[in-house]
Amino acid sequence: MEKKEEILRVRNLDISFETTAGVVNAVRGVNLTVNRGETVAIVGESGSGKSVSAKAIMGILAKNGTIDRGQITFSYYRNPEERVTREILQMKKEEIRRHINGKRIAMVFQDPMTSLNPLMPVGKQIMEGMIWHYHTPKEEAYKKALELMKLVGITDAEKRIKNYPHQLSGGMRQRIVIAIALACDPELLICDEPTTALDVTIQSKILELIQEIQKKRQLSVIYITHDLGVVAKVADYVNVMYAGKIVESGTVEDVFYDPCHPYTWGLLSAMPDLGTDDERLYTIPGSPPNLLHKVTGDAFAPRNKYALNIDSRLEPPMFKISETHSAATWLLHPKAPKVDMPPELRDRIERMKKEGGIA
Repeated sequence: MEKKEEILRVRNLDISFETTAGVVNAVRGVNLTVNRGETVAIVGESGSGKSVSAKAIMGILAKNGTIDRGQITFSYYRNPEERVTREILQMKKEEIRRHINGKRIAMVFQDPMTSLNPLMPVGKQIMEGMIWHYHTPKEEAYKKALELMKLVGITDAEKRIKNYPHQLSGGMRQRIVIAIALACDPELLICDEPTTALDVTIQSKILELIQEIQKKRQLSVIYITHDLGVVAKVADYVNVMYAGKIVESGTVEDVFYDPCHPYTWGLLSAMPDLGTDDERLYTIPGSPPNLLHKVTGDAFAPRNKYALNIDSRLEPPMFKISETHSAATWLLHPKAPKVDMPPELRDRIERMKKEGGIA
């Protein structure tokens, strides 16, 4: 088995935010690994800490955010022969801007209009990073911007390069944002709900586009989403996040075909299913905890009908299920009673397997 080349390692990351209501412990002990050329998905409900974790990796946390502990190690090639490893949390903001942000790690946000400058033609916005990071001559940057626009599927690039963001459709604007993200040949692309605001056909085109570019460039991708349908299409590895913690982690097959955490059961059960006559959509009862208050025990316990007594007292560790798969639930403890996933979900997984894979 060939050895994987690790480019990003996040260990024991804790992040809190100072708010008028008090301190919110938004991220609690997150561990994450990304290898070269692979796609890692972080999935969970809104407010679970997915985007905050990504912003910490980019060094762009909001002013009221504090990293209380943890390590974020990033490895990249300074040139084809020389590989450098940096500890991002020990770098100054200016260093991160010059050496990491946009250059080696780039981010595609949910709403293209928040990433684009309304007063600048889109071509100039694609050129900006190349000129800033690499001092690329204007003419060369212009040519590369045209190439990137064609690469992301914008027809009539010569004409569109002079357009302002408001002159383009939502799908085109998102393509421009992807072109900007790719302009400096980053090694890691973080996509934060990159298709949420788009209609379904454009959504799948954007996902295919990112996958094509990934193959061409050996790019590593982190996908942040609440949509398991997207995860099934794009991910190699999946991290399920709940209340600031990763509660299940594994290959896409592990998590979709053999889910072990009751929260993952709930997420999978809540996906629309065309294979059944039941028109009702399952929803997980209750709502996530308020992270202004200290979480005692398992944060998911109040919403978990399979919760054990210990769940209200002690936080479960990550139990190893296989080499690639682990989950933080006391149900995996050797002394725990045997609890199987809901039969409707088991039937659904069998159907998914029969239909020939998850992607």
